[in-house]
Amino acid sequence: MKALRFHREADAEFTAELRWYTETSPDLGNRFYDAVEQILREICAHPQRYRQIDPPVRRYLVPSFPYAVLYIDEPDRVWIVAIMPLRREPGYWKHRVS
Repeated sequence: MKALRFHREADAEFTAELRWYTETSPDLGNRFYDAVEQILREICAHPQRYRQIDPPVRRYLVPSFPYAVLYIDEPDRVWIVAIMPLRREPGYWKHRVS
């Protein structure tokens, strides 16, 4: 299993969204956290499994939530580029990989 690293803006996105869901409903916040954590484990275990959307960036859709985890499979780690709200402007995260 590969190591995991978050881009600082992706980490801030995850924290902000988790806070919003938790303030809305603690149960909802827990479900969002658990869903994203499960995805992160799956990505680290099988990083090549998920669809490339803008090479080398890959995407994994979060079940039951309108988000996608965007990442790059690097030789020694998985780099999380964004925890992207699906309703946000596409490509807003591209500056993070240039």
